[in-house]
Amino acid sequence: MAGVLQRFEQRLEGAVTGAFARAFRSAVQPVEIAAALQREIDNSAHILSRERMLVPNVFTVELSPSDFERLNPFSSTLADELATLIKEHAAEQRYTMTGPLEISFVQSGDLSTGRFRVRSKTNAAVRPVAGQRMTDTAIRGSNVLLEVNGMKHPLSPPGVVIGRGNEADLKIDDPGISRRHAQIKIHQSGSETTVTVIDLESTNGVVLNGHKVTTGVVSDGSEIRLGNTVIVIRMTEVDQ
Repeated sequence: MAGVLQRFEQRLEGAVTGAFARAFRSAVQPVEIAAALQREIDNSAHILSRERMLVPNVFTVELSPSDFERLNPFSSTLADELATLIKEHAAEQRYTMTGPLEISFVQSGDLSTGRFRVRSKTNAAVRPVAGQRMTDTAIRGSNVLLEVNGMKHPLSPPGVVIGRGNEADLKIDDPGISRRHAQIKIHQSGSETTVTVIDLESTNGVVLNGHKVTTGVVSDGSEIRLGNTVIVIRMTEVDQ
């Protein structure tokens, strides 16, 4: 860990200006944030197998209003250097991430100067439904949407197969998801739309609104957990 932090400090010294150094003279130090991110990764590591451990890939650093004001002009440079540090640490520890690395800074009114918090989550990379155009028009034209990691995926009958393999209609790079994990089935009869989720004999099962199911009817707002990923069902009236 010490080697990664030392390299981080050396890179940062070469990448920033004197104004950056002055901004942190009496506030949060970049190396403190770096060390906290490493602790967050280590403490959040989830064992997948003897040789693989899953760690978060999305990090939010919460700062006091005064620290955020000082840091914000340099946040892009610091985020880039922190990302390099995290990648180095993950490589050294042989950690696995399921999606792109993201680091952001926000202000929190309950923090005093010099104090900060790190929050993290795992967001798996998602490949859009095969043949489906992710446009606003397509989203407005569908009365069944899947929300995965902040992205909306419009669906139409007969539905989709979700999994980690290339043969899935909606591919999610989550190691807790089977190659063909679950099917979201849509049945339309006149103006009535029925949506069901079916477990395709997956390894880790399907959890619908907190309960493990083999088949279940979903409604607007239902949450489906597959592996480490939560999918939210949105059912609306189609815009005419």
